[in-house]
Amino acid sequence: MITEGIGSKGKRKERNWKGTKFNMPYKETIESFRRDVMGRPDFDPSTLLVWGTMMGMSVLQIMEDVEENFGPEGQKVVSEALRKVGYDIAKQSYEDAQFPEGTTDIEKASFVATWLNTVFWTSIEKPEILSEDEAIFDILWCPHQYEYKPFDCRVQRYLVEGVRKYFRDRGDIFFDAEFQWIIPAGAETCRFRLWRRKEGTEGGDWEKYSKILEERALKRWKAKKEQK
Repeated sequence: MITEGIGSKGKRKERNWKGTKFNMPYKETIESFRRDVMGRPDFDPSTLLVWGTMMGMSVLQIMEDVEENFGPEGQKVVSEALRKVGYDIAKQSYEDAQFPEGTTDIEKASFVATWLNTVFWTSIEKPEILSEDEAIFDILWCPHQYEYKPFDCRVQRYLVEGVRKYFRDRGDIFFDAEFQWIIPAGAETCRFRLWRRKEGTEGGDWEKYSKILEERALKRWKAKKEQK
């Protein structure tokens, strides 16, 4: 594994990262865990990964079964539920976020991505700001990479759409996003790109690709049903 990435307590090279502050979501749960559980000698932190993987696979199974049995309407119910969760966790984290004076738009977008990647997804990230209009980040390790197939990552896409909707509603951080390659498809990392939407151009590339995946999923489950 590439080792120069950062986790949730990592430090970025940008000067403004030091003064950037987000709120930890699910505050009461986290405080209880740190106070009552984390320091116990009989507690194994790796069991959290078992629990998280089980929950992730449960959501994936629900999505697949609902699509297969209820088609587009069922698919919409599940995807909207995931967007609501993404919206809520973004709101909890960002409502009172602090950025040092002089933090640029691209820094904000990249810093938010680091928070999402290292806290929401418990991943190891290698971020890089390329210009005032573009940034990239590589996910070096993701807790789902050994269980998810490439197509399964769309569960995360809907959560991200909820996050993006939160920022649109705030009128803040107008950057588009796309993935360029992912670990479940055999790549060494998951590479994502953020770029500033040019004035007068249509955005929403992330959501457009989600629609393509939705149609592909329905075709798969339809074909599967016809074989029975």
